[in-house]
Amino acid sequence: MADVLDWTNARETELPLGAHAARAGELAARLAGEVAAGKLPFVNMPFRAELEKDLAGLGRDLQQFEHMLLLGIGGSALGARFLQKAFAPGQDQPNHKGPWLWIADNVDAISLDAWLAKLPPEKTLVLAVSKSGGTIETTGQYFVVCRWLEERLGADWRRHLWFVTDQKSGFFRQEADRLGAKSLPVPAGLGGRYSALSAVGLVPCAFLGIDTTALLAGAAEVLAPLAAPGLDGKALAAHSSFRLACWGRGLMDAGFSELIFFGYMPLWASLGDWFAQLWAESLGKQGQGSQPIPAVGVTDQHSVNQMFMDGPRNKACLLLTCPGLPEGPRFPGELPGEFGYIAGKSFGELLSAEAFGTGMALCKSGVPLTGIRLAQDTPRAAGKVMALLGAATILTGWLLGIDPLDQPAVELGKRLAKARMGASGLAAEKADLTAFLGAARNEQGF
Repeated sequence: MADVLDWTNARETELPLGAHAARAGELAARLAGEVAAGKLPFVNMPFRAELEKDLAGLGRDLQQFEHMLLLGIGGSALGARFLQKAFAPGQDQPNHKGPWLWIADNVDAISLDAWLAKLPPEKTLVLAVSKSGGTIETTGQYFVVCRWLEERLGADWRRHLWFVTDQKSGFFRQEADRLGAKSLPVPAGLGGRYSALSAVGLVPCAFLGIDTTALLAGAAEVLAPLAAPGLDGKALAAHSSFRLACWGRGLMDAGFSELIFFGYMPLWASLGDWFAQLWAESLGKQGQGSQPIPAVGVTDQHSVNQMFMDGPRNKACLLLTCPGLPEGPRFPGELPGEFGYIAGKSFGELLSAEAFGTGMALCKSGVPLTGIRLAQDTPRAAGKVMALLGAATILTGWLLGIDPLDQPAVELGKRLAKARMGASGLAAEKADLTAFLGAARNEQGF
């Protein structure tokens, strides 16, 4: 069985796709040019060979630790969390014996206090992940955790601190050099939400014993045609990522402003969160884009699916399934009469039937739906899916006429937060704060 995109119910013939599909030649030329210029390392992965060598050499060092505390947020954490949940799920199951990965991806004083109180520092590796080291949420945690390590471990504390950061510049690069700490690079030009299959996501995978070689091989299988010399419009038009991009842009043109990512692979639930950042932060610009909505099957059949089925007709769906999932236990052969239809069947058959039922019901409710059907739930398959969605997102951005690699609006909130905390400079932001805080309040108790 192959990994496939199922377009049967995508309603492509009802969408204005022609003008976008006709741009295959233009986008192929742009893709080839930007890959050649080193502007799209996500696509051709020039860092792959060196990364695989680095990861292979980490084994003995990583085995010294039982816990990894990852300091990172957004693209520095979401990929690692998905891969942990999908391929090292023992931490969420009874009687786990380790290793343990803890991801500090929020300004969460309760969790940070708990980690610092309960983690054994002598068995803990802190991995600080930020391309620049200027992300205040991560850097703030870094200052606190470094003090904890130094106070608890004395002169040996630096051995327990690693960095994944820019090779040449930024605060974390300065810190890694100053401390003589082990570091791995975030490749130049690789934005955070596209970085999961670099050291950003793969160092935690190596710590957990996840097959990083298979992850990279799966991604390369999808991306290699896009990075091939001589890429032309015909080749790009035949690639699944371009068809998915045309569909995504056509949906927006037709008023489908929300894109559900409905995953029926329970351990892969966090893939929806990773995709939500990828799609939203890449495409939500200049009044354009569509809102990604992560949903978990079957859990969300009993919550938000009512809105999907019977709410505004502005939703499309990517439905992720995997017929090759483990079957699990079987239901007893003798059950009360009203439940006799499941007697002797496997638990996995129920999940498959639920996915089928939800997909068909969405289609009958007028929701354009493209299926992503995987043969197996392997690291290689994960690499393929992440590569497919990343490439499709870049191409969708180009079809929209925006830059899918930046995130200008996000920076405003960061600057205002810094101004609120008293950072130097930021005169315009501080003036805006004064005006905003000076407005008359309109509040009501409840």
